[in-house]
Amino acid sequence: MASATKTRNAVTRMLVAVAVLSGLVLTTAQAHAATPSAATPATTATLPAVDMEATVLAAQIDPRRADNTLTPGAHDSVLAVEQALEARHLLDARWVDGYFGTTTITAYAAFQRSLGYTGLDANGLPGATSLALLGQGRFTVTHQIGPGAKLQRDGYTINTRTQNMLTAAENILGFHLTLSQGSYNPGGDPTSAGTHDGGGVVDVNIDGMSTTTRTDVARALRQVGFAAWVRNPSQGNWPWHIHAAAISDTDLSTQAQNQTGDYYLGFNGLANHGADDGPRIPIQTWEQYQRTH
Repeated sequence: MASATKTRNAVTRMLVAVAVLSGLVLTTAQAHAATPSAATPATTATLPAVDMEATVLAAQIDPRRADNTLTPGAHDSVLAVEQALEARHLLDARWVDGYFGTTTITAYAAFQRSLGYTGLDANGLPGATSLALLGQGRFTVTHQIGPGAKLQRDGYTINTRTQNMLTAAENILGFHLTLSQGSYNPGGDPTSAGTHDGGGVVDVNIDGMSTTTRTDVARALRQVGFAAWVRNPSQGNWPWHIHAAAISDTDLSTQAQNQTGDYYLGFNGLANHGADDGPRIPIQTWEQYQRTH
């Protein structure tokens, strides 16, 4: 009996020792996990963020300004982009100021070409891919935007973003809009002066519409993020129509970029640089419209 008791006590002591040892081993493993080794690199500081929406908007408006007024909310993002362009020896330090003027447009287009881009892909407007590549190791990109895939509407080529904008305008109006010209139509209509060469630009057929309805259509298009005007034959060699350019479409031709910038500054988007003759409403982009509807 005494021998059995000793055996039980020995087994108990062994189990306690194993438990203690296991605890020590676990604690040691936890300690190693919590303590960085000498081979672990130091934590990298958080990179600044570039707001793509604000940057693209500034790239349309700033080059059209008569002064160096900054686009609200874009300064820090534009500055980070310019610093990255300067680091690549594409932009002189004196132009690194948070203002996305013509010199910065030229520098950004040069960067796009350095990536092998041509045509619309090297139009100086930051695209999601080129902006991410420019920012590697320097900044992250937030509020990304893009034109989406190309599609057909009324026999014309447009992109997905433009289609969604037109649908939203139709929902406001309660009727369908028919196009008389689409996008991605280089040289297709000489009277358009290149505005339809890229994406985001359409002409809306207004046959049979009253003056009031025409204005309502232009207003609805503006509400969803187009720079839109009712055009008439006295302004150029064209029939009555509504011309609409989607603000911040990154496929905009240079001429269309200029139109959207002029729209923000109160002009009519024509070569005469006249006053805006369309319905004046608070200007917003498609992305801003989506956030409130």
